[in-house]
Amino acid sequence: MASSAAAPWSLTLFFLPLCFLLVVSVALGAHDVNKPGGHYNLSRETFPPGFVFGTASSAYQVEGNTRKFGRGPSIWDTFLKYPGTTPDNATADVSVDEYDRYMDDVDNMVRVGFDAYRFSISWSRIFPSGIGRVNKDGVDYYHRLIDYMLANHITPYVVLYHYDLPQVLQDQYNGWLSPRIVPDFTAFADFCFKTYGDRVKFWFTINEPQMVASHGYGDAFFPPGRCTGCYFGGNSATEPYIAGHHLLLSHAAAVKLYREKYKVHQGGKIGILLDFVWYEPLTKSIEDEFAAHRARMFTLGWFLHPITYGHYPETMEKIVMGRLPNFTFEQSAMVKGSADYIAINHYTTYYASNFVNETHTSYLNDWHAKISYERDGVPIGPRGYSDWLYVVPWGLYKALIWTKEKFNNPVMLIGENGIDQSGNETLPHALYDKFRIDYFQKYLQELQYAIRDGANVFGYFVWSLLDNFEWRLGYTSRFGIVHVDRSTFVRYPKDSARWFRKVIKNED
Repeated sequence: MASSAAAPWSLTLFFLPLCFLLVVSVALGAHDVNKPGGHYNLSRETFPPGFVFGTASSAYQVEGNTRKFGRGPSIWDTFLKYPGTTPDNATADVSVDEYDRYMDDVDNMVRVGFDAYRFSISWSRIFPSGIGRVNKDGVDYYHRLIDYMLANHITPYVVLYHYDLPQVLQDQYNGWLSPRIVPDFTAFADFCFKTYGDRVKFWFTINEPQMVASHGYGDAFFPPGRCTGCYFGGNSATEPYIAGHHLLLSHAAAVKLYREKYKVHQGGKIGILLDFVWYEPLTKSIEDEFAAHRARMFTLGWFLHPITYGHYPETMEKIVMGRLPNFTFEQSAMVKGSADYIAINHYTTYYASNFVNETHTSYLNDWHAKISYERDGVPIGPRGYSDWLYVVPWGLYKALIWTKEKFNNPVMLIGENGIDQSGNETLPHALYDKFRIDYFQKYLQELQYAIRDGANVFGYFVWSLLDNFEWRLGYTSRFGIVHVDRSTFVRYPKDSARWFRKVIKNED
C-alpha cells in the first residue's frame, strides 16, 4: 500500500496543495532566516502584555519515590528494568526527588522570576490500579505543591498525562491500543478537575501524543516497546494509528467533561501539548516541498488537524487509507474544537526529501520522506549533546507561522524549548552554560518575530528547570538551567538561570 501514493493525481488534486505550499512558502520566505548576528533586545517589555514565562517538568522525570507513598508502577518503571535501556542503566526511582524538595524548586522559580510552572500529575500516584482506589498520599502531595506555588505567585499549568501510563492498564487491555482507555482516562481527569480545579486554571490533557504513539507502538523506543518484529509483539503499520486515535479520543472526552461539568464555576481553560520539529525541504524541488509537508502533517497535523477540522489530514488519509481509524460523526464533533489553546514543544529542525521506502509498511515509512541533518555536507546547525538536537532558531519562526496559517491561528504557547549538555560535566564547570544562553537568546528572538508577524503566542516554557531523568538518555543528558548534585540533591543555578532572571526581571 505504500506505493499507492505514486499513482498519478488529477490536475486539480495536484495544483490545490501546490498553491497552498507556494502561499505558505512566500509567507515564510518573507522572514530573513539568514540574518547576521547582533544585539538581542530581550526583556519582559519586548513581549506582549501579560506574556507568561515559565518552566516545565514531568512527574516521572523529577518526583522520584516511585516505590513509596502508595504509588503504583507505570510502564516506564517496567521498561527500565531491562539492562541497556539507558546508557547509564539509570532509573527514575529517585530522580531529583522533587516529591520531597518541591519547595526548593519553587523557590528557585521565584528567584529567576518565572510566572508559571508546567508539571504533570502521575496517574499511578493517584490511582495505583489505574482506576478505583485513590491513594491519599499522592493526592495530598499535589495539594501541597499547588498550594506552595500559589503562595509564591507561581501559576500552575497542569498536565494530566506525560508518558507514564499505569502498568496495570497495559497488562489488562494493552493500554492505548484499547478503547477502554478512553473512559478510564476520563475518570482520572474527572478526579483531578474535581480535586484541584478550584486552584488550577490551566490544564493540558496529554503531552506529545505523537511521541507516545510512534515510539511506543512504531519503533519501540518508548514503552510498551511494541513494533513489527519486536519481542513484545506489535504492528508498526497499524498500532501507532490505533494508539493515536485513542489518545485523541481520550483528550477530547476529557475536554468535553471539563467544559460541561467544571469550566463555568472553576473558570479554567484546557488544551493539549504537541511536539513539532520543523521540516525544511532539502532542495527547492516540488517533490521535496511535498515531502516536508507530509512530514509536518504526519506529526503535528496528525493531532492538530482533527482538533481544528474534525478529521485526519487528507495527506494521511490518502497514504494510510484503511489502516487509519475513522471518527464516527459524534467523535468528530467531540474532537473538533477540543482545545482552548495548544502548546508547541519545539527544539530543532531537520531537512526532508522525497523518498519512498517499499521494504515494509510502517508509520515512519508512510511519510514518504527521508529525514537528514545536513545539506551538501553542511550540518543544519550546531549540535547539542543529544544526537537529535541541532540549533536552528529560524525553525521555530517557521513552525509557528506555518501553524498559524494552516490551523486558523490557534491560541498557542511554547510548551517546551531547550538544549542539553553532557551529564559528565561536574561542578563548577557544569554551571557555565553560555551555549545554552546563546540558544535561548536566538530562539526567543525568533519567537518575537513570529509574534510580530501574527502568531498568537501568549507564553514560553523553558525545558527544563532541573537536570533530571531524560528518558532513554537517563542522566547522561542535562537540560536544566539548575544543576542537581546527584549525591546530595543540592540545586545550583547555572549561568542560564541568572540570564533568565535578567530578561524576566529586567535586571542589568
